[in-house]
Amino acid sequence: MIKLSVVIVAFNEEKDIERCLNSAQDVADEILVVDSLSTDSTPDICKSYGVNFISHPWEGYVNQKNYALKKAKFDYILSLDADEALSEEMHKAVLEIKMDWKYDGYIFNRRNKYCGKWMEFTTLYPDRKLRLFDRRKGRWTGYDPHDHVVMDEGSTSRKINADIMHWAMEDMEEQKRKTRNFAEVAAKAYAAEGRNPWAGQGIVHAAWRFIREFFLRFGFMEGRQGFWFASSSARYTYLKYKWVKNYRDERANPA
Repeated sequence: MIKLSVVIVAFNEEKDIERCLNSAQDVADEILVVDSLSTDSTPDICKSYGVNFISHPWEGYVNQKNYALKKAKFDYILSLDADEALSEEMHKAVLEIKMDWKYDGYIFNRRNKYCGKWMEFTTLYPDRKLRLFDRRKGRWTGYDPHDHVVMDEGSTSRKINADIMHWAMEDMEEQKRKTRNFAEVAAKAYAAEGRNPWAGQGIVHAAWRFIREFFLRFGFMEGRQGFWFASSSARYTYLKYKWVKNYRDERANPA
């Protein structure tokens, strides 16, 4: 049986992290939490579970998670966010995989709870994520805040029909706050890459995002939550492109 490190990055996660830790205890040979200097009770909760707890200043989504990978005790990694937890089916699947590890990476569905509802449609489900993998053959990449694991060429992976449970948004106030924050982070990442959106690109992409989420991905089947998610996704897209120019100008003309 392989040894497994469950790796979690956290910041002010007192509301959710205990649920995450409880779900991972029976599958983990090590639980590592890399905390970006939380000011709430997150450190105390983690330490009460006897986890390997490291305080490390925030480096961005991709860099922070790659830092955490390097600090894990074992090469086989299950990566979770603090507001996620293993479903019963995933818990069983991970234990079975530990007994007979055949692939380099394993892909799971992520089921998102959005404004009080577990979503069945839009890009919130199945929202597939590669989270169980051999760190010698994979790493985090992407642009913040859209990080994802990429495996080396020639690596093998398998999709597993089991869910990571994700408490995504509690209400629309949280959605509005995260929309602006994620758009700001993404705009800065685009600006750092030197992207230069053409006039109207934000409007066109935002319209397409709404159409995709609400119509093509059946968001209308989710009722008001489907409309809220499609609208928020469109707003995120619009703000991201709108703000890229501002950050490009800041980089070109530092104060």
